[in-house]
Amino acid sequence: MRGSVTLILGGAASGKSLHAENICLSSGKDRVYWATSKIYDSEIQIKVDRHILQRGSGWRTIEEPYEAARVLPELPHSTVCLMDCATMWLTNHLLNDHDLAAAQADLFAALDRCAADVVIVSNETGMGIVPENALARRFREAQGRLNCALATLADRVELVAAGLPLVLKAPT
Repeated sequence: MRGSVTLILGGAASGKSLHAENICLSSGKDRVYWATSKIYDSEIQIKVDRHILQRGSGWRTIEEPYEAARVLPELPHSTVCLMDCATMWLTNHLLNDHDLAAAQADLFAALDRCAADVVIVSNETGMGIVPENALARRFREAQGRLNCALATLADRVELVAAGLPLVLKAPT
């Protein structure tokens, strides 16, 4: 039986990761942190270090920038998994010129086979201006499509702005 899927959307530095961590903490389940980020530069390393300090102890971390099938299907029902974040996961695939449709299909198949609850953090990137370069426009469009598909699949969707969550979709 598939666990629940919660999607937490928001802009950069909106408080979405902290909110997602709190959801996981309040679940009372064993916590797994699925780190999707690749360390491209010192700025990303500083952000990763800040997130490690923010979430504290009690988390098992799995670093996997691409393959959901290596993370999700083996997690037991007694676990909650925080995927932080779908945006970096997508970036990794995009920068390596992977087939985005195939990667997304693999992610959804792994979510479908996952007994654990999964909380996914993702950036809402479509609320700004149209980027001036082709790669940034391709990323923005791909991120928007991924977020729409994740929101359809998710049991619960929340948008975080200024640290405040707004429920967009709740279980019926």
